[in-house]
Order: sequence, then C-alpha cells, then structure tokens
Amino acid sequence: MADNTPKRPAPRAGNNNSKSNAIRSVLFTVVMICIAMLFVVNFNNTGAKKTEVPISDVIRRANDPNGNIAKITVTGNNLDITLKDKKEPTETSRKDGSGTLYDQGLMNYCDGLEAEELGECEKNYPVIEYKEDVNMTGIILDIALTVLPIIAIVIFFSWMMRQASAANNQSMSFGKARAKLYGPDKKKVTFKDVAGNEAAKQDLTEIVDFLKSPKKYEKLGAKIPRGVLLAGDPGTGKTLMARAVAGEANVPFFSISGSEFAEMFVGVGASRVRDLFSKAKKNAPSIIFIDEIDAVAHKRDARGGAGREDEQTLNQILVEMDGFDNDSGVIVMAATNRVDMLDKALLRPGRFDRHVNVTLPERKDRLEILKVHFKGKPVEENVDLEALAKKTAGSSGADLANIANEAAITAAREGHKAISNSDVTEAFERVAIGPERKSKVMNEKERKITAYHEAGHAIVGHVLPDSDPVHKVTIIPRGATGGVTWFLPPEDRSYKNIYELKDILARAMGGRVAEKLVFGKDAVTTGASSDLKNVAGLAKSMIVEEGMGEGTRNLVFPSEATGYYTITTEKPYSEKTAELIDAEVKKLSDEAAKRAEEVLKANKTLLDKLAEELLAHETLEEAELAPILKGAKMPETAKLYK
Repeated sequence: MADNTPKRPAPRAGNNNSKSNAIRSVLFTVVMICIAMLFVVNFNNTGAKKTEVPISDVIRRANDPNGNIAKITVTGNNLDITLKDKKEPTETSRKDGSGTLYDQGLMNYCDGLEAEELGECEKNYPVIEYKEDVNMTGIILDIALTVLPIIAIVIFFSWMMRQASAANNQSMSFGKARAKLYGPDKKKVTFKDVAGNEAAKQDLTEIVDFLKSPKKYEKLGAKIPRGVLLAGDPGTGKTLMARAVAGEANVPFFSISGSEFAEMFVGVGASRVRDLFSKAKKNAPSIIFIDEIDAVAHKRDARGGAGREDEQTLNQILVEMDGFDNDSGVIVMAATNRVDMLDKALLRPGRFDRHVNVTLPERKDRLEILKVHFKGKPVEENVDLEALAKKTAGSSGADLANIANEAAITAAREGHKAISNSDVTEAFERVAIGPERKSKVMNEKERKITAYHEAGHAIVGHVLPDSDPVHKVTIIPRGATGGVTWFLPPEDRSYKNIYELKDILARAMGGRVAEKLVFGKDAVTTGASSDLKNVAGLAKSMIVEEGMGEGTRNLVFPSEATGYYTITTEKPYSEKTAELIDAEVKKLSDEAAKRAEEVLKANKTLLDKLAEELLAHETLEEAELAPILKGAKMPETAKLYK
C-alpha cells in the first residue's frame, strides 16, 4: 500500500551559537595578541632612519678631536653610531665577523693613509677581543610589560562579551519549550517492545494508522482524535505506550513533563506551550507527549485565581488544542494517574476526546512482561516465570522490571553464573516486603512471640473459607516487619465480596489474638501495630467507599481519597454520620478479632506445632506448611452465614 504520510521538513540542526561564539572569541584574542606583538616590534624599531657607512669613515671621525661621534653602541656584529648634532644616525657592520672591535690604536696607526693603504693597514693591525652580550632578559621583560596588559584587557572584554551573549541567549530561551525530541534517528520503541495491555494497543493502533495514512480517514469524513489521554496507575507503561505509537508511526516525538511548563514568572508557561506546539507543527506529522499533565491541568474552580501561572498555562493548552487545523498532523498525548483532578474543559470532545486506560497487567500479561525483562539475562532452565507471574498479582510493569533487575543483582552478589529460582524468589520478596535484616538479632522471647504471631496469621487464613491460601511464613525480619506471612490468590480477581474482605480482616487480627491467647491479654506487644492499621484502613474503606456497613448499607460518603469532593477543612458529612461510620468500623474490627479468636481456640494444638516449626526452621514454604495445617477445624462460631 502506498505511503500517504505528508512530507515533513528535515529536523533543523541544533543551535551552535555557543560553539560559534567560542570560536569567535578565540580568533579575536589571537588577532589582538598579534597586533600587540607588531606594536612592540614597531615601537622598538621606531626612530630616525639609519644610513650605512664604511667603517673607515667611522674610524676617521672617532680619531678626530672635533669629531661628531657622540656614542657607539655594539649590538651583535653591528655598530650603531650616534652623532653629536643629532642628525640621522649611521650604522656599519664590523669588519671582523669573529666579534672583535678596533681600538684607538688602530685609529692612530692608520691615520692619514690613502684609501688603498688604509684597507691594508686595517688588515695588518692587531685587534683586541671585545664582546657584548645581548640582554635578552630585558627584551623579554619589555615585551611582557607591554603585551600582558593588552592580553588581560582582551581576555576581560572577551569574557564580558560571552557573559552578555549567554545572558541574552538565556533570556531569549526562557520562554522556549524544553521538550525532548525523539526523531527517526533515535532508537525506536514499537508495540513489540510493550508486553501486555492489548486493549490499549488496539485503541492506539488507530492513531498510528492515521499518522501513516491520514487521507484514508479524510475521504470518509472521519476526524482523528486531537488528544489521547493515557490514564492508569504509576508504572503501568503509559510513557512507553506513547513512545511506541511514535515508533510505529515513524514520526517525531516531543516529550515534556507537565512540571516543566511551570515557572515563577507569569506568562512563561504559556509561552513554552506556544513554542512547543509551533515546533510540533513545523515537524508534522508529529506527536506531543505531556507526562504528568495534572501538574498544570488542575480544575480551575478548585484552585481559583484567574491570573495564576498554572491557569494561564492551562488556558494556552486549551487554546492550542482547540485551534488545530484538521490537516496539521499533530496529535497530543498525555499521561496521568489522577484523571479526577483534571479540568473538565480539557477532557471534552475536541481536546482530549479519547481516553485509553492503561491497566495493571493480568497474569498472562505479567508473564509476557517478565519474559521481556529477563530476555538477554542468563537464566537457569528450571526458573519458573509462570510461578512468579502468579505471585505478582497487582504488580505493575515497573515492579516486574525491578524484580528482574534485583534477581540479576542477587545472582551477581551470590556469585552465580546464571539467575536461579532462589535469586528470583529473593528478588520478589525484596521488592514486595523489603530486604532481609540479617543483622537484627532477636532474643529467644522475641523469636517466640514472632513465631506465634505469624502462626496465628497462617492458621486463621488457612481455616477461613474465603481467604487466600497460605504461600509462605517466615520469622526472619524483612523491611519494617519482624516476620511475614504471605497469602497469594489462586487467580486474578477484579472484585472482592464482603465475605472475602471480612476474612482478610480476621486473618490480619490473627497475630494479635495469638499473642493474647498464648502470653495473656496483658502481654500483647507492638508487633501488631501495622496489622491494626491495615484493619482500620480496610474497615473504613468498606464503610465509606463500598457501602458495606450494616447500618450504612448502600451508602457511601465522600472523602478526599475517593475524589468525591475537593480539599476542604470541613467534613463533608455531619457529626452524627461520622459517629455512625466510627461505630461501623469498630463493629467490623471487633467481629474480625472474635472470629480469629474462635479459630485459634479450636486449633490451639496446631498453633503450638506451627510455632515450634518456625522456631526450628525460621521459614516454611507452601509445601512444608500443608502437612502441618492438615486437619485444621473451622468452628461454627467463626462462620459467616450467607
């Protein structure tokens, strides 16, 4: 099929002003130094014009009592004669090139002879040695005293010119966009490099097709979306997806962060927006990608102040996007994880009129992502990436990339030639919980408390019917925890019902309840502080956001976390409603503690056995836990009647 992509001008060369200015400054300095040197040479050679005369004439004049010679200066092999009447000086070469000077005796001896006899006399008369060294130090000092001040002045003015030029360039570029251009000469990213998110890829394929063949759509009267908003959790690959669109379409890709528009001076952000869109139009077809656009696109009614810099920037973005020509070939893509914070005018049709949700990867997508990140790394054949994909439910693409990198680092630290299963497991646990704190030493009493605490979590979670299976239990400190009990879902789920959430609350209370049963109600420790925070947070979410309270069933209450209302200093509900919410949260927490207690009382023997095994081995995997937990009983008092 013919390529109908509009021709675009070649990208302009980068700005070489700084390099040209530097070259001009160097040339200027060299020229000024040369001029200074010429000045010194000419200065040393200035004076009356010299006339060359024969040495015989000099001898006669020197021998004359009324002679006109005032001074004779020896310089190398030359004699400079200064006359008394200050007429033009004379210069003559010495007859003997060996460095001898005729003395007064020569003048007396050869006086009065004719020219023919004088020459013979001069040859036969004995000469005396006379040498005068040229004072090079003085000459160099004279040159230095003359040239160095000139050089210093030249350097000073060159520096001043550079500073002025830099200040001018900075002021001129203050309103310029700082977007990074990824052109065809850069390394391409295509959809093949983006694993998972097939639904998002399908939505973006139309954008790629438009950039490649715009006339196909124009013939049918179709208008391509002018803006595409990528929404999703952090680390899901929104930026990578945008670059893949540019790579597939083979067009320039202007990337900039929303915060780069912001400036303390009013109007600068709007100027940068204008400059960015101007550059994109000149390189059309092209893509503008604004990452974290919520930094400059807050709801205007929530922030107030029409003269604010961020609002002027947002207004300019709105104008630029709505003012596009249909055939401009420029598409704006933006990414955010806070769609609820964006101004409504930005989301209307004609601006960001297509929304693409970049979701957390499912299990099959996680497997593909892991294969991409482990590609090129030496991996042992028995490494089970499918098992890792199963364990990493809820992880983003960035989390999976981090796990792959940590596995390689762990293998290198342990001296392995290839990444092993143990390296992968350690990497997963390091990313999920934190590194092992092997340096932390617990006494026997603390180890026993930790063992019963983790055993309580494991048994309650194992017994309750709607809880996830126990995957691993350890009493080795990790991150901020003294021990960890993992529960992994057998499959990915998009929703949780009230029974599953209540089982999560109960197993979270299992650690505190186990401590109370074994060591007495007055011996509970601070080890359950994080569990209690999680219970309180989940219980409140069930009441406020999910409408799962007995007295508040089917009612939800606005909160800052859910985005139902903007930031305010007052509660968005009455004091009576707040008391009702608190009562419902307490009821869920008390119910969870009661169910955990009933389960552990019915399985006290298993609780002791599991704690002993943990004290002996410190870590128990799923296969080792199965025979220990076999035969655990579910008491009637802990059941939830559906």
